[in-house]
Formats: sequence, structure tokens, C-alpha cells
Amino acid sequence: MDLNYTHVYLMPGMAANSSIFEYIQLPPNKFEIHLLEWIPPIDNETLSSYAQRMSLKITHDNSVLIGVSFGGVLVQEMSLFREIKKIIIISSIKSKSELPKKMYVARRLKLYKFLPTQLVAHFNKLSAFNFGQMVKKRLALYQKYLSINDKRYLDWAIFNMVCWDRNETLPDIVHIHGNKDTVFPIQNISNCIVVEGGTHIMILNKYKWLNKHLPQLIMS
Repeated sequence: MDLNYTHVYLMPGMAANSSIFEYIQLPPNKFEIHLLEWIPPIDNETLSSYAQRMSLKITHDNSVLIGVSFGGVLVQEMSLFREIKKIIIISSIKSKSELPKKMYVARRLKLYKFLPTQLVAHFNKLSAFNFGQMVKKRLALYQKYLSINDKRYLDWAIFNMVCWDRNETLPDIVHIHGNKDTVFPIQNISNCIVVEGGTHIMILNKYKWLNKHLPQLIMS
């Protein structure tokens, strides 16, 4: 029965859980969606080693991997350990040459070591303060989608994002990118499908575009 379906695995972005894909819908008679979640990294684990462990969660051959942001980086590395039909990345990068200048600076000066990631562990406590409605709304969104606040994971993820060392772009990768992305500005990105008005969180607010075009992009 599996032969009738294309299995699609979805990998969220850094610190995000799979609920960021709650609006993504693919025709159920053609596709079966599998949601992936971040797992704790082992001490001093390389991105390649982590990707190999994550690839064990891909239980169907010739599957499609879709990753958002740092999740897009991860699925590229995971594809080296599995027989993959297609890789689609959203709001992400294909090699270190697409990193923005500020990340290059952070990489060269090792500024990522000084980020106060331990504060994220206390993020939930912010909701107790009497902020305005706009701030409260944003905090609620962060709490819903960015639920991974473990310092060890965050330190590991930030290091591996900023210091990703891929030089060559993988062949036949499909890259979907918004022209309003401020994390990975479009001027640094090449060979992508541009979504007008798409920001770094367009997986949430441009889902109608994605739901319309993903089936064809997966099968092409």
C-alpha cells in the first residue's frame, strides 16, 4: 500500500517543534506526511553525526525531505545517509556562501559563544509580567512554536548553523525563499523559487502558497 504514496518528512527550524507545519496540507491520496522533531545532541557531536542519527527516523526509501531554516540545513546532511527522492528547503541556505555577513562575522570572531542561551530556559516566566497585548501575543506564538529551550541544544544548534561548512550545493535541491526574509536575506541566495512578501516565518503565513505549489514541486 505504501507504493501508492509519496512519503514526505517535515523538519522544523531551530528550536521549533513540528507544530509550525500545522497549516501544511498535501493531497492525502498522494502523500503521507511524517513530522520530525529535534532530539538532544550528544556532547561535542558533529552535525554529520547528528544527521546520521536523525536519518534513522526516515523509515521509507525514496522519501522527500522538507526542512525549514536550520532544519533545511539538517535535511541536506541527512540526505547523505538515506536514499532520498527529493530535498526541499524553505527559508534556508544551500551552502555557507549564502550565509549573511553578520553570521560570517560571528563565525570569524566566535561571537556565537557569547549568546546568553541560558536565558531562553526561563522564557516561559516572561508571560507572568504585565506586557502589552502585542508583546503577549508574540510571546504566546514563541511559546507555541519555539518550545525547545535547552541550553545545550541551543548552543549546539547556533554553532552548527553559523559554522556550517558546506561548499558545494547538493544537486537537484529545491529552494523556496521569501524576498522579505531578514534572517537569510534574498540578496545572498541564488537559484531559488522566490515567494513575494515571504518572510523567515512564511511556513506559517504563506502556507496557502506552499499548499498550492508543494505537490507539483515534490512530483516534478
